[in-house]
Amino acid sequence: MNDDTRVAIVTGASSGIGLACAIALDQAGMRLVLVGRQLSRLENVAAQFSQAPELVAGDVAEPETSQTAVDRALQKFGRIDVLLANAGLYFPDKGWEVDASRVDALGRTNVLGVMHSVHSVIPHFINQGVGDIIVTSSVSGHQVIAWEPIYSATKHAVQAFVHGTRQQLVGTGVRLGAIAPGIVLNELWGVSEGDVSIEQEVAAGRGMRSQDVADAFMFMLHTPRHITIRDLVMLPTNQVI
Repeated sequence: MNDDTRVAIVTGASSGIGLACAIALDQAGMRLVLVGRQLSRLENVAAQFSQAPELVAGDVAEPETSQTAVDRALQKFGRIDVLLANAGLYFPDKGWEVDASRVDALGRTNVLGVMHSVHSVIPHFINQGVGDIIVTSSVSGHQVIAWEPIYSATKHAVQAFVHGTRQQLVGTGVRLGAIAPGIVLNELWGVSEGDVSIEQEVAAGRGMRSQDVADAFMFMLHTPRHITIRDLVMLPTNQVI
């Protein structure tokens, strides 16, 4: 199936990796359902797309948000082919020094948000006999990083969920994998879009752009269907991990 007949849902789509991946999908011709916490932010980025995306405002930690995205995709476009479960939160921590509500939000968004998003599309994909799910994980899901143990714990949970669910989907035609970046210089990392430090850090091999992750995402998506890339870990060349 050509990209211009396919439909993708992207969570965390109003900035960073999610926005970069959504733009790449749009450039490939796909129709889009964009999910984010704030409708105003989604509306602000919608003009960047060649075809008007459907916008769903909500918290992915609540299962109703993912179900709404699925329903809207089917109502508007009649099908779903791709899910990028990207929405996530980040803070470096000594967890006992962080407000408990922030810890709770991080865990709910990074873990439950992924689970709800993935579970919402699986029945449809199985019935369709084909589908692609890619989850934004982190290198922190492959090793514990001392300055972010809570974040690392959420990404380890994501890795366990992706690996176990992928095994359950063997034989269904549904592919599931995770992309695990190191330092990406975007809002999640505390860097504003267009900040001059981005290109400086990229040139020094100490950071990556959101667009770099989008390129890797599209590579995973366009791999021949007899191949599943279970994990793609990507780091800035000079990141010491």
